[in-house]
Amino acid sequence: MKKKIIAMILACTMVFSLAACGNKEQNTGGSSTKTEGEKEADKGAEEETGGVELEVVTTFAGNDGNAQNYKQWYQEWEKTTGNKVIDMSSTSSDTFKTRVVTDFETGSEPDVLFFFNGADANSFIEAGKVISIEEIRAEYPDYASNMDDGRIPVSLVDQKAYAVPVNGIWEALFVNTEILEAAGVAMPGADYTWEQFLADCQKIKDAGYTPIAAALGHIPHYWWEFAIFNHTSPENHLTIPESVTDEIGQEWVEGMEDIKELYEAGYFPENTLSATDDETFAMFTEGKAAFLLDGSWKVNGIVSACQSDPDDITTLDTEKLAKFDVTYVPAKEARKATDLLGGLTSGYYITKKAWDDPAKRAAAVDFVSFMTSNEAVPVFAQHGSSALNNVPEVDESAFNELQIKSLEMMAGCTSITGVVQDLFQGEARVPTFDGMPEIVTGAVNAADAVQEGLDIYWSAQ
Repeated sequence: MKKKIIAMILACTMVFSLAACGNKEQNTGGSSTKTEGEKEADKGAEEETGGVELEVVTTFAGNDGNAQNYKQWYQEWEKTTGNKVIDMSSTSSDTFKTRVVTDFETGSEPDVLFFFNGADANSFIEAGKVISIEEIRAEYPDYASNMDDGRIPVSLVDQKAYAVPVNGIWEALFVNTEILEAAGVAMPGADYTWEQFLADCQKIKDAGYTPIAAALGHIPHYWWEFAIFNHTSPENHLTIPESVTDEIGQEWVEGMEDIKELYEAGYFPENTLSATDDETFAMFTEGKAAFLLDGSWKVNGIVSACQSDPDDITTLDTEKLAKFDVTYVPAKEARKATDLLGGLTSGYYITKKAWDDPAKRAAAVDFVSFMTSNEAVPVFAQHGSSALNNVPEVDESAFNELQIKSLEMMAGCTSITGVVQDLFQGEARVPTFDGMPEIVTGAVNAADAVQEGLDIYWSAQ
């Protein structure tokens, strides 16, 4: 059973994103253009890297389920090497993305960055501020050699791979089954439809609970993506429409109108337009909201919420955790409920700033290699996926109940498609992301908001 689950997960992840369909043959060798003297200097720096300070920025912070894993692993690296990590990690958000891009523009970028590998990274890749895996391998042939090159996403800028991935992600519907039982609602399955979902939400609302935990005024991202996906398909979801008048453009508008329908029906929290994501997440874990649309990283966040000490897994209340489950997002039109969104969307970059410093170059390569080793990746990937050449067999006894439910859910997926918002980035997203409150309240027409975003996107191309 364990091998079967892993095999099916890997089958799904092989179709995860547009980027992964690029260059599959990476340079695993090659010669450096450095002089012999420079090579010897670099070799000496590699052999004696103790005392080097690396500035590292990641998204392993806040309620990210791997925040504690990251801290433990980089501290182990510090002990092993004598080097020091200056950790400047922050929870992933649009503000965080903007900060990272701005840091590169102002020359304040870190030495190592764990960041998205989609369009969000285009600006600093185009500026030559990060080093490709191919170039690193010319100096360090074994760099990321434990990864399947065909599954390392490549940049749309130049079809080169830059970021060494750790854990793949998926997005799905988390469920508080205690609320479902109280409302007389059955646990949704692989054939869950939008019509069934609406009916269930009404039952949950009538029972005195909030159907959907979401902060539309803070992070509408997941509903934005799946609402559009419900009108597109795995084949064309990553196509950005030219206008709201074309077929895909109309589908984007219909997706926004579906979110508006949920809002008007009162299925989101009363304060959904002013609440933070942390607040609505707490509603879900505290038994006030039934459904939470989010990513695989939230598994560990839910587990932590079931611990008396969030940092101590031995304090886990297994009875409380048993009340949570994960299933497929309700389907509409051509999309199957088992068609998921996700992929290997992030990874470790080494910046040119670190690469140009011989001591930091060696330390940065060693750090990334340590954090993406065969031993480290399974700890971070857990119930997700990875790009490892040799995927370790999963020992279910090492997983908690929600992680096992996640593996079982993933085993039933029919496809994993990348998220279009990673292509439709920056200011283009503002009219429908930041503008979601205006759309759902009717202050702004959905078609006008979508068209405004498309105009911004295409004017920048």
